[in-house]
Amino acid sequence: MTKEHYDVLIVGAGLSGIGAAVHLKQNCSDRSFVILEGRSNPGGTWDLFRYPGIRSDSDMHTLGYDFKPWRASKSIADGTAILEYIKETAAEYELNQYVQYDHQVLKAKWCSDACMWDLEINHKGEVKHVTGNMLYMCAGYYSYKQGYTPEFPGRERFQGDVLHPQEWPEQYDYANKNVVVIGSGATAITLVPAMADKAEHVTMLQRSPTYIISWPAKDRVANFLRTVLPIKMAYTITRWKNILRQQYLYWLSRNKPEILKGLLLWNARRRLGKDFDIEKHFTPSYNVWDERLCLVPDGDFFDAVKDKKASVVTDHIESFTESGIALKSGENLEADTIVTATGLKLVMYGEVEFTVDGEPVDFSKTWSYKGVGCSGVPNFFACFGYVNASWTLRADLMSKYVCKVVNHMHAIGAKKCMPTLREGDKKMRRLPWISGFTPGYIKRVGHIFPKQGSIEPWVNPQVYSKDVELLDKVPLDDGVLVFSHTAP
Repeated sequence: MTKEHYDVLIVGAGLSGIGAAVHLKQNCSDRSFVILEGRSNPGGTWDLFRYPGIRSDSDMHTLGYDFKPWRASKSIADGTAILEYIKETAAEYELNQYVQYDHQVLKAKWCSDACMWDLEINHKGEVKHVTGNMLYMCAGYYSYKQGYTPEFPGRERFQGDVLHPQEWPEQYDYANKNVVVIGSGATAITLVPAMADKAEHVTMLQRSPTYIISWPAKDRVANFLRTVLPIKMAYTITRWKNILRQQYLYWLSRNKPEILKGLLLWNARRRLGKDFDIEKHFTPSYNVWDERLCLVPDGDFFDAVKDKKASVVTDHIESFTESGIALKSGENLEADTIVTATGLKLVMYGEVEFTVDGEPVDFSKTWSYKGVGCSGVPNFFACFGYVNASWTLRADLMSKYVCKVVNHMHAIGAKKCMPTLREGDKKMRRLPWISGFTPGYIKRVGHIFPKQGSIEPWVNPQVYSKDVELLDKVPLDDGVLVFSHTAP
């Protein structure tokens, strides 16, 4: 049977994969490509998650693509609007013909003799093979199979419903129910105000607090600029305004953490009143951006708590009971529904099994090359956005970089490119793949990811200005990304 063959294989048809395809179509028009999507629909995260209130946790002028303006008045958008934006992008750039749905990539095998990747794919229960010269993983960073839920003592005793946001039942009715949301991250912060209007009461149960920032759901500057300037110009100005704001907040968190911490706690007190125990429920033990900063549009979370529709409990779980949760403090929380907003299960590159010339790839033993490649893995790049800013800012940079590599290889007749350690690089210190960011979902599986080095380009900056320098300004042929015309 003849295998399908393409110049570039994109894995994933979510926000990253669709964006990558547009960049390829615009910048590498003479190269063939395909988008392999394991699910039946496009959209990735924004199609998978259906829980109440699902929305972006950053503004759409930076979470949106650099080539397609966000036109809606709300810049903190709900999941449906983001999914529609992705689908609209695919239609506008005529990408649907390139997407193969229900194509779950199981194995990726690199062959040096042929200088190509051979992907083993599960297509509706049948095994299929697709080959390509360049492999670009845009499959996100978490498992689509299941979220992360810790073991809760006595869970089997609880008589109500236990739900995980990643597996939210369609049309689930929580009206007039007492709901306990376990967790304090972005998902929990989103769920609480979204459920509070219909539920009898919503309690957010957290082991420890999280920093929360309020931000307007509508960007007044953006909405004004669209009335007086061409749409693309207005979008570009707004995008740069928000990039600079994000970068300033992150700089402040690293260099003057007490100032940013003070501002966030002042806002919480202003929203909830002087009698609310801000110290207990909203003052984390870590600095801002050691874990992800949670955004609430128009302060909706604070409003739900202030209006007594929701409450915050900071305690540890002793066990589930028949009617709710017993806490270590001795308190009992009554519940009809318990939502385990306990996070994601991080995985490496879509849970695909990689081999190079028959040898399994252990990514934990590789070095991160500019955050987009891995040492010793040929013709391979992976899209991973920001944890401290909008994902797509970095995804756009990475996709443009991949296009430049593809074009450079075509121009010089190279068949292979591979990040390769120089003699002096072998003495580098091994650093975590993402430095200074320590939420539970990273700490649980950080050991499986590539390592950063202590010198460039073996770094994963997570800083926009540095990524612009590494991915856009530094010459491609840097002596580390080694290009070859034939297999060795």
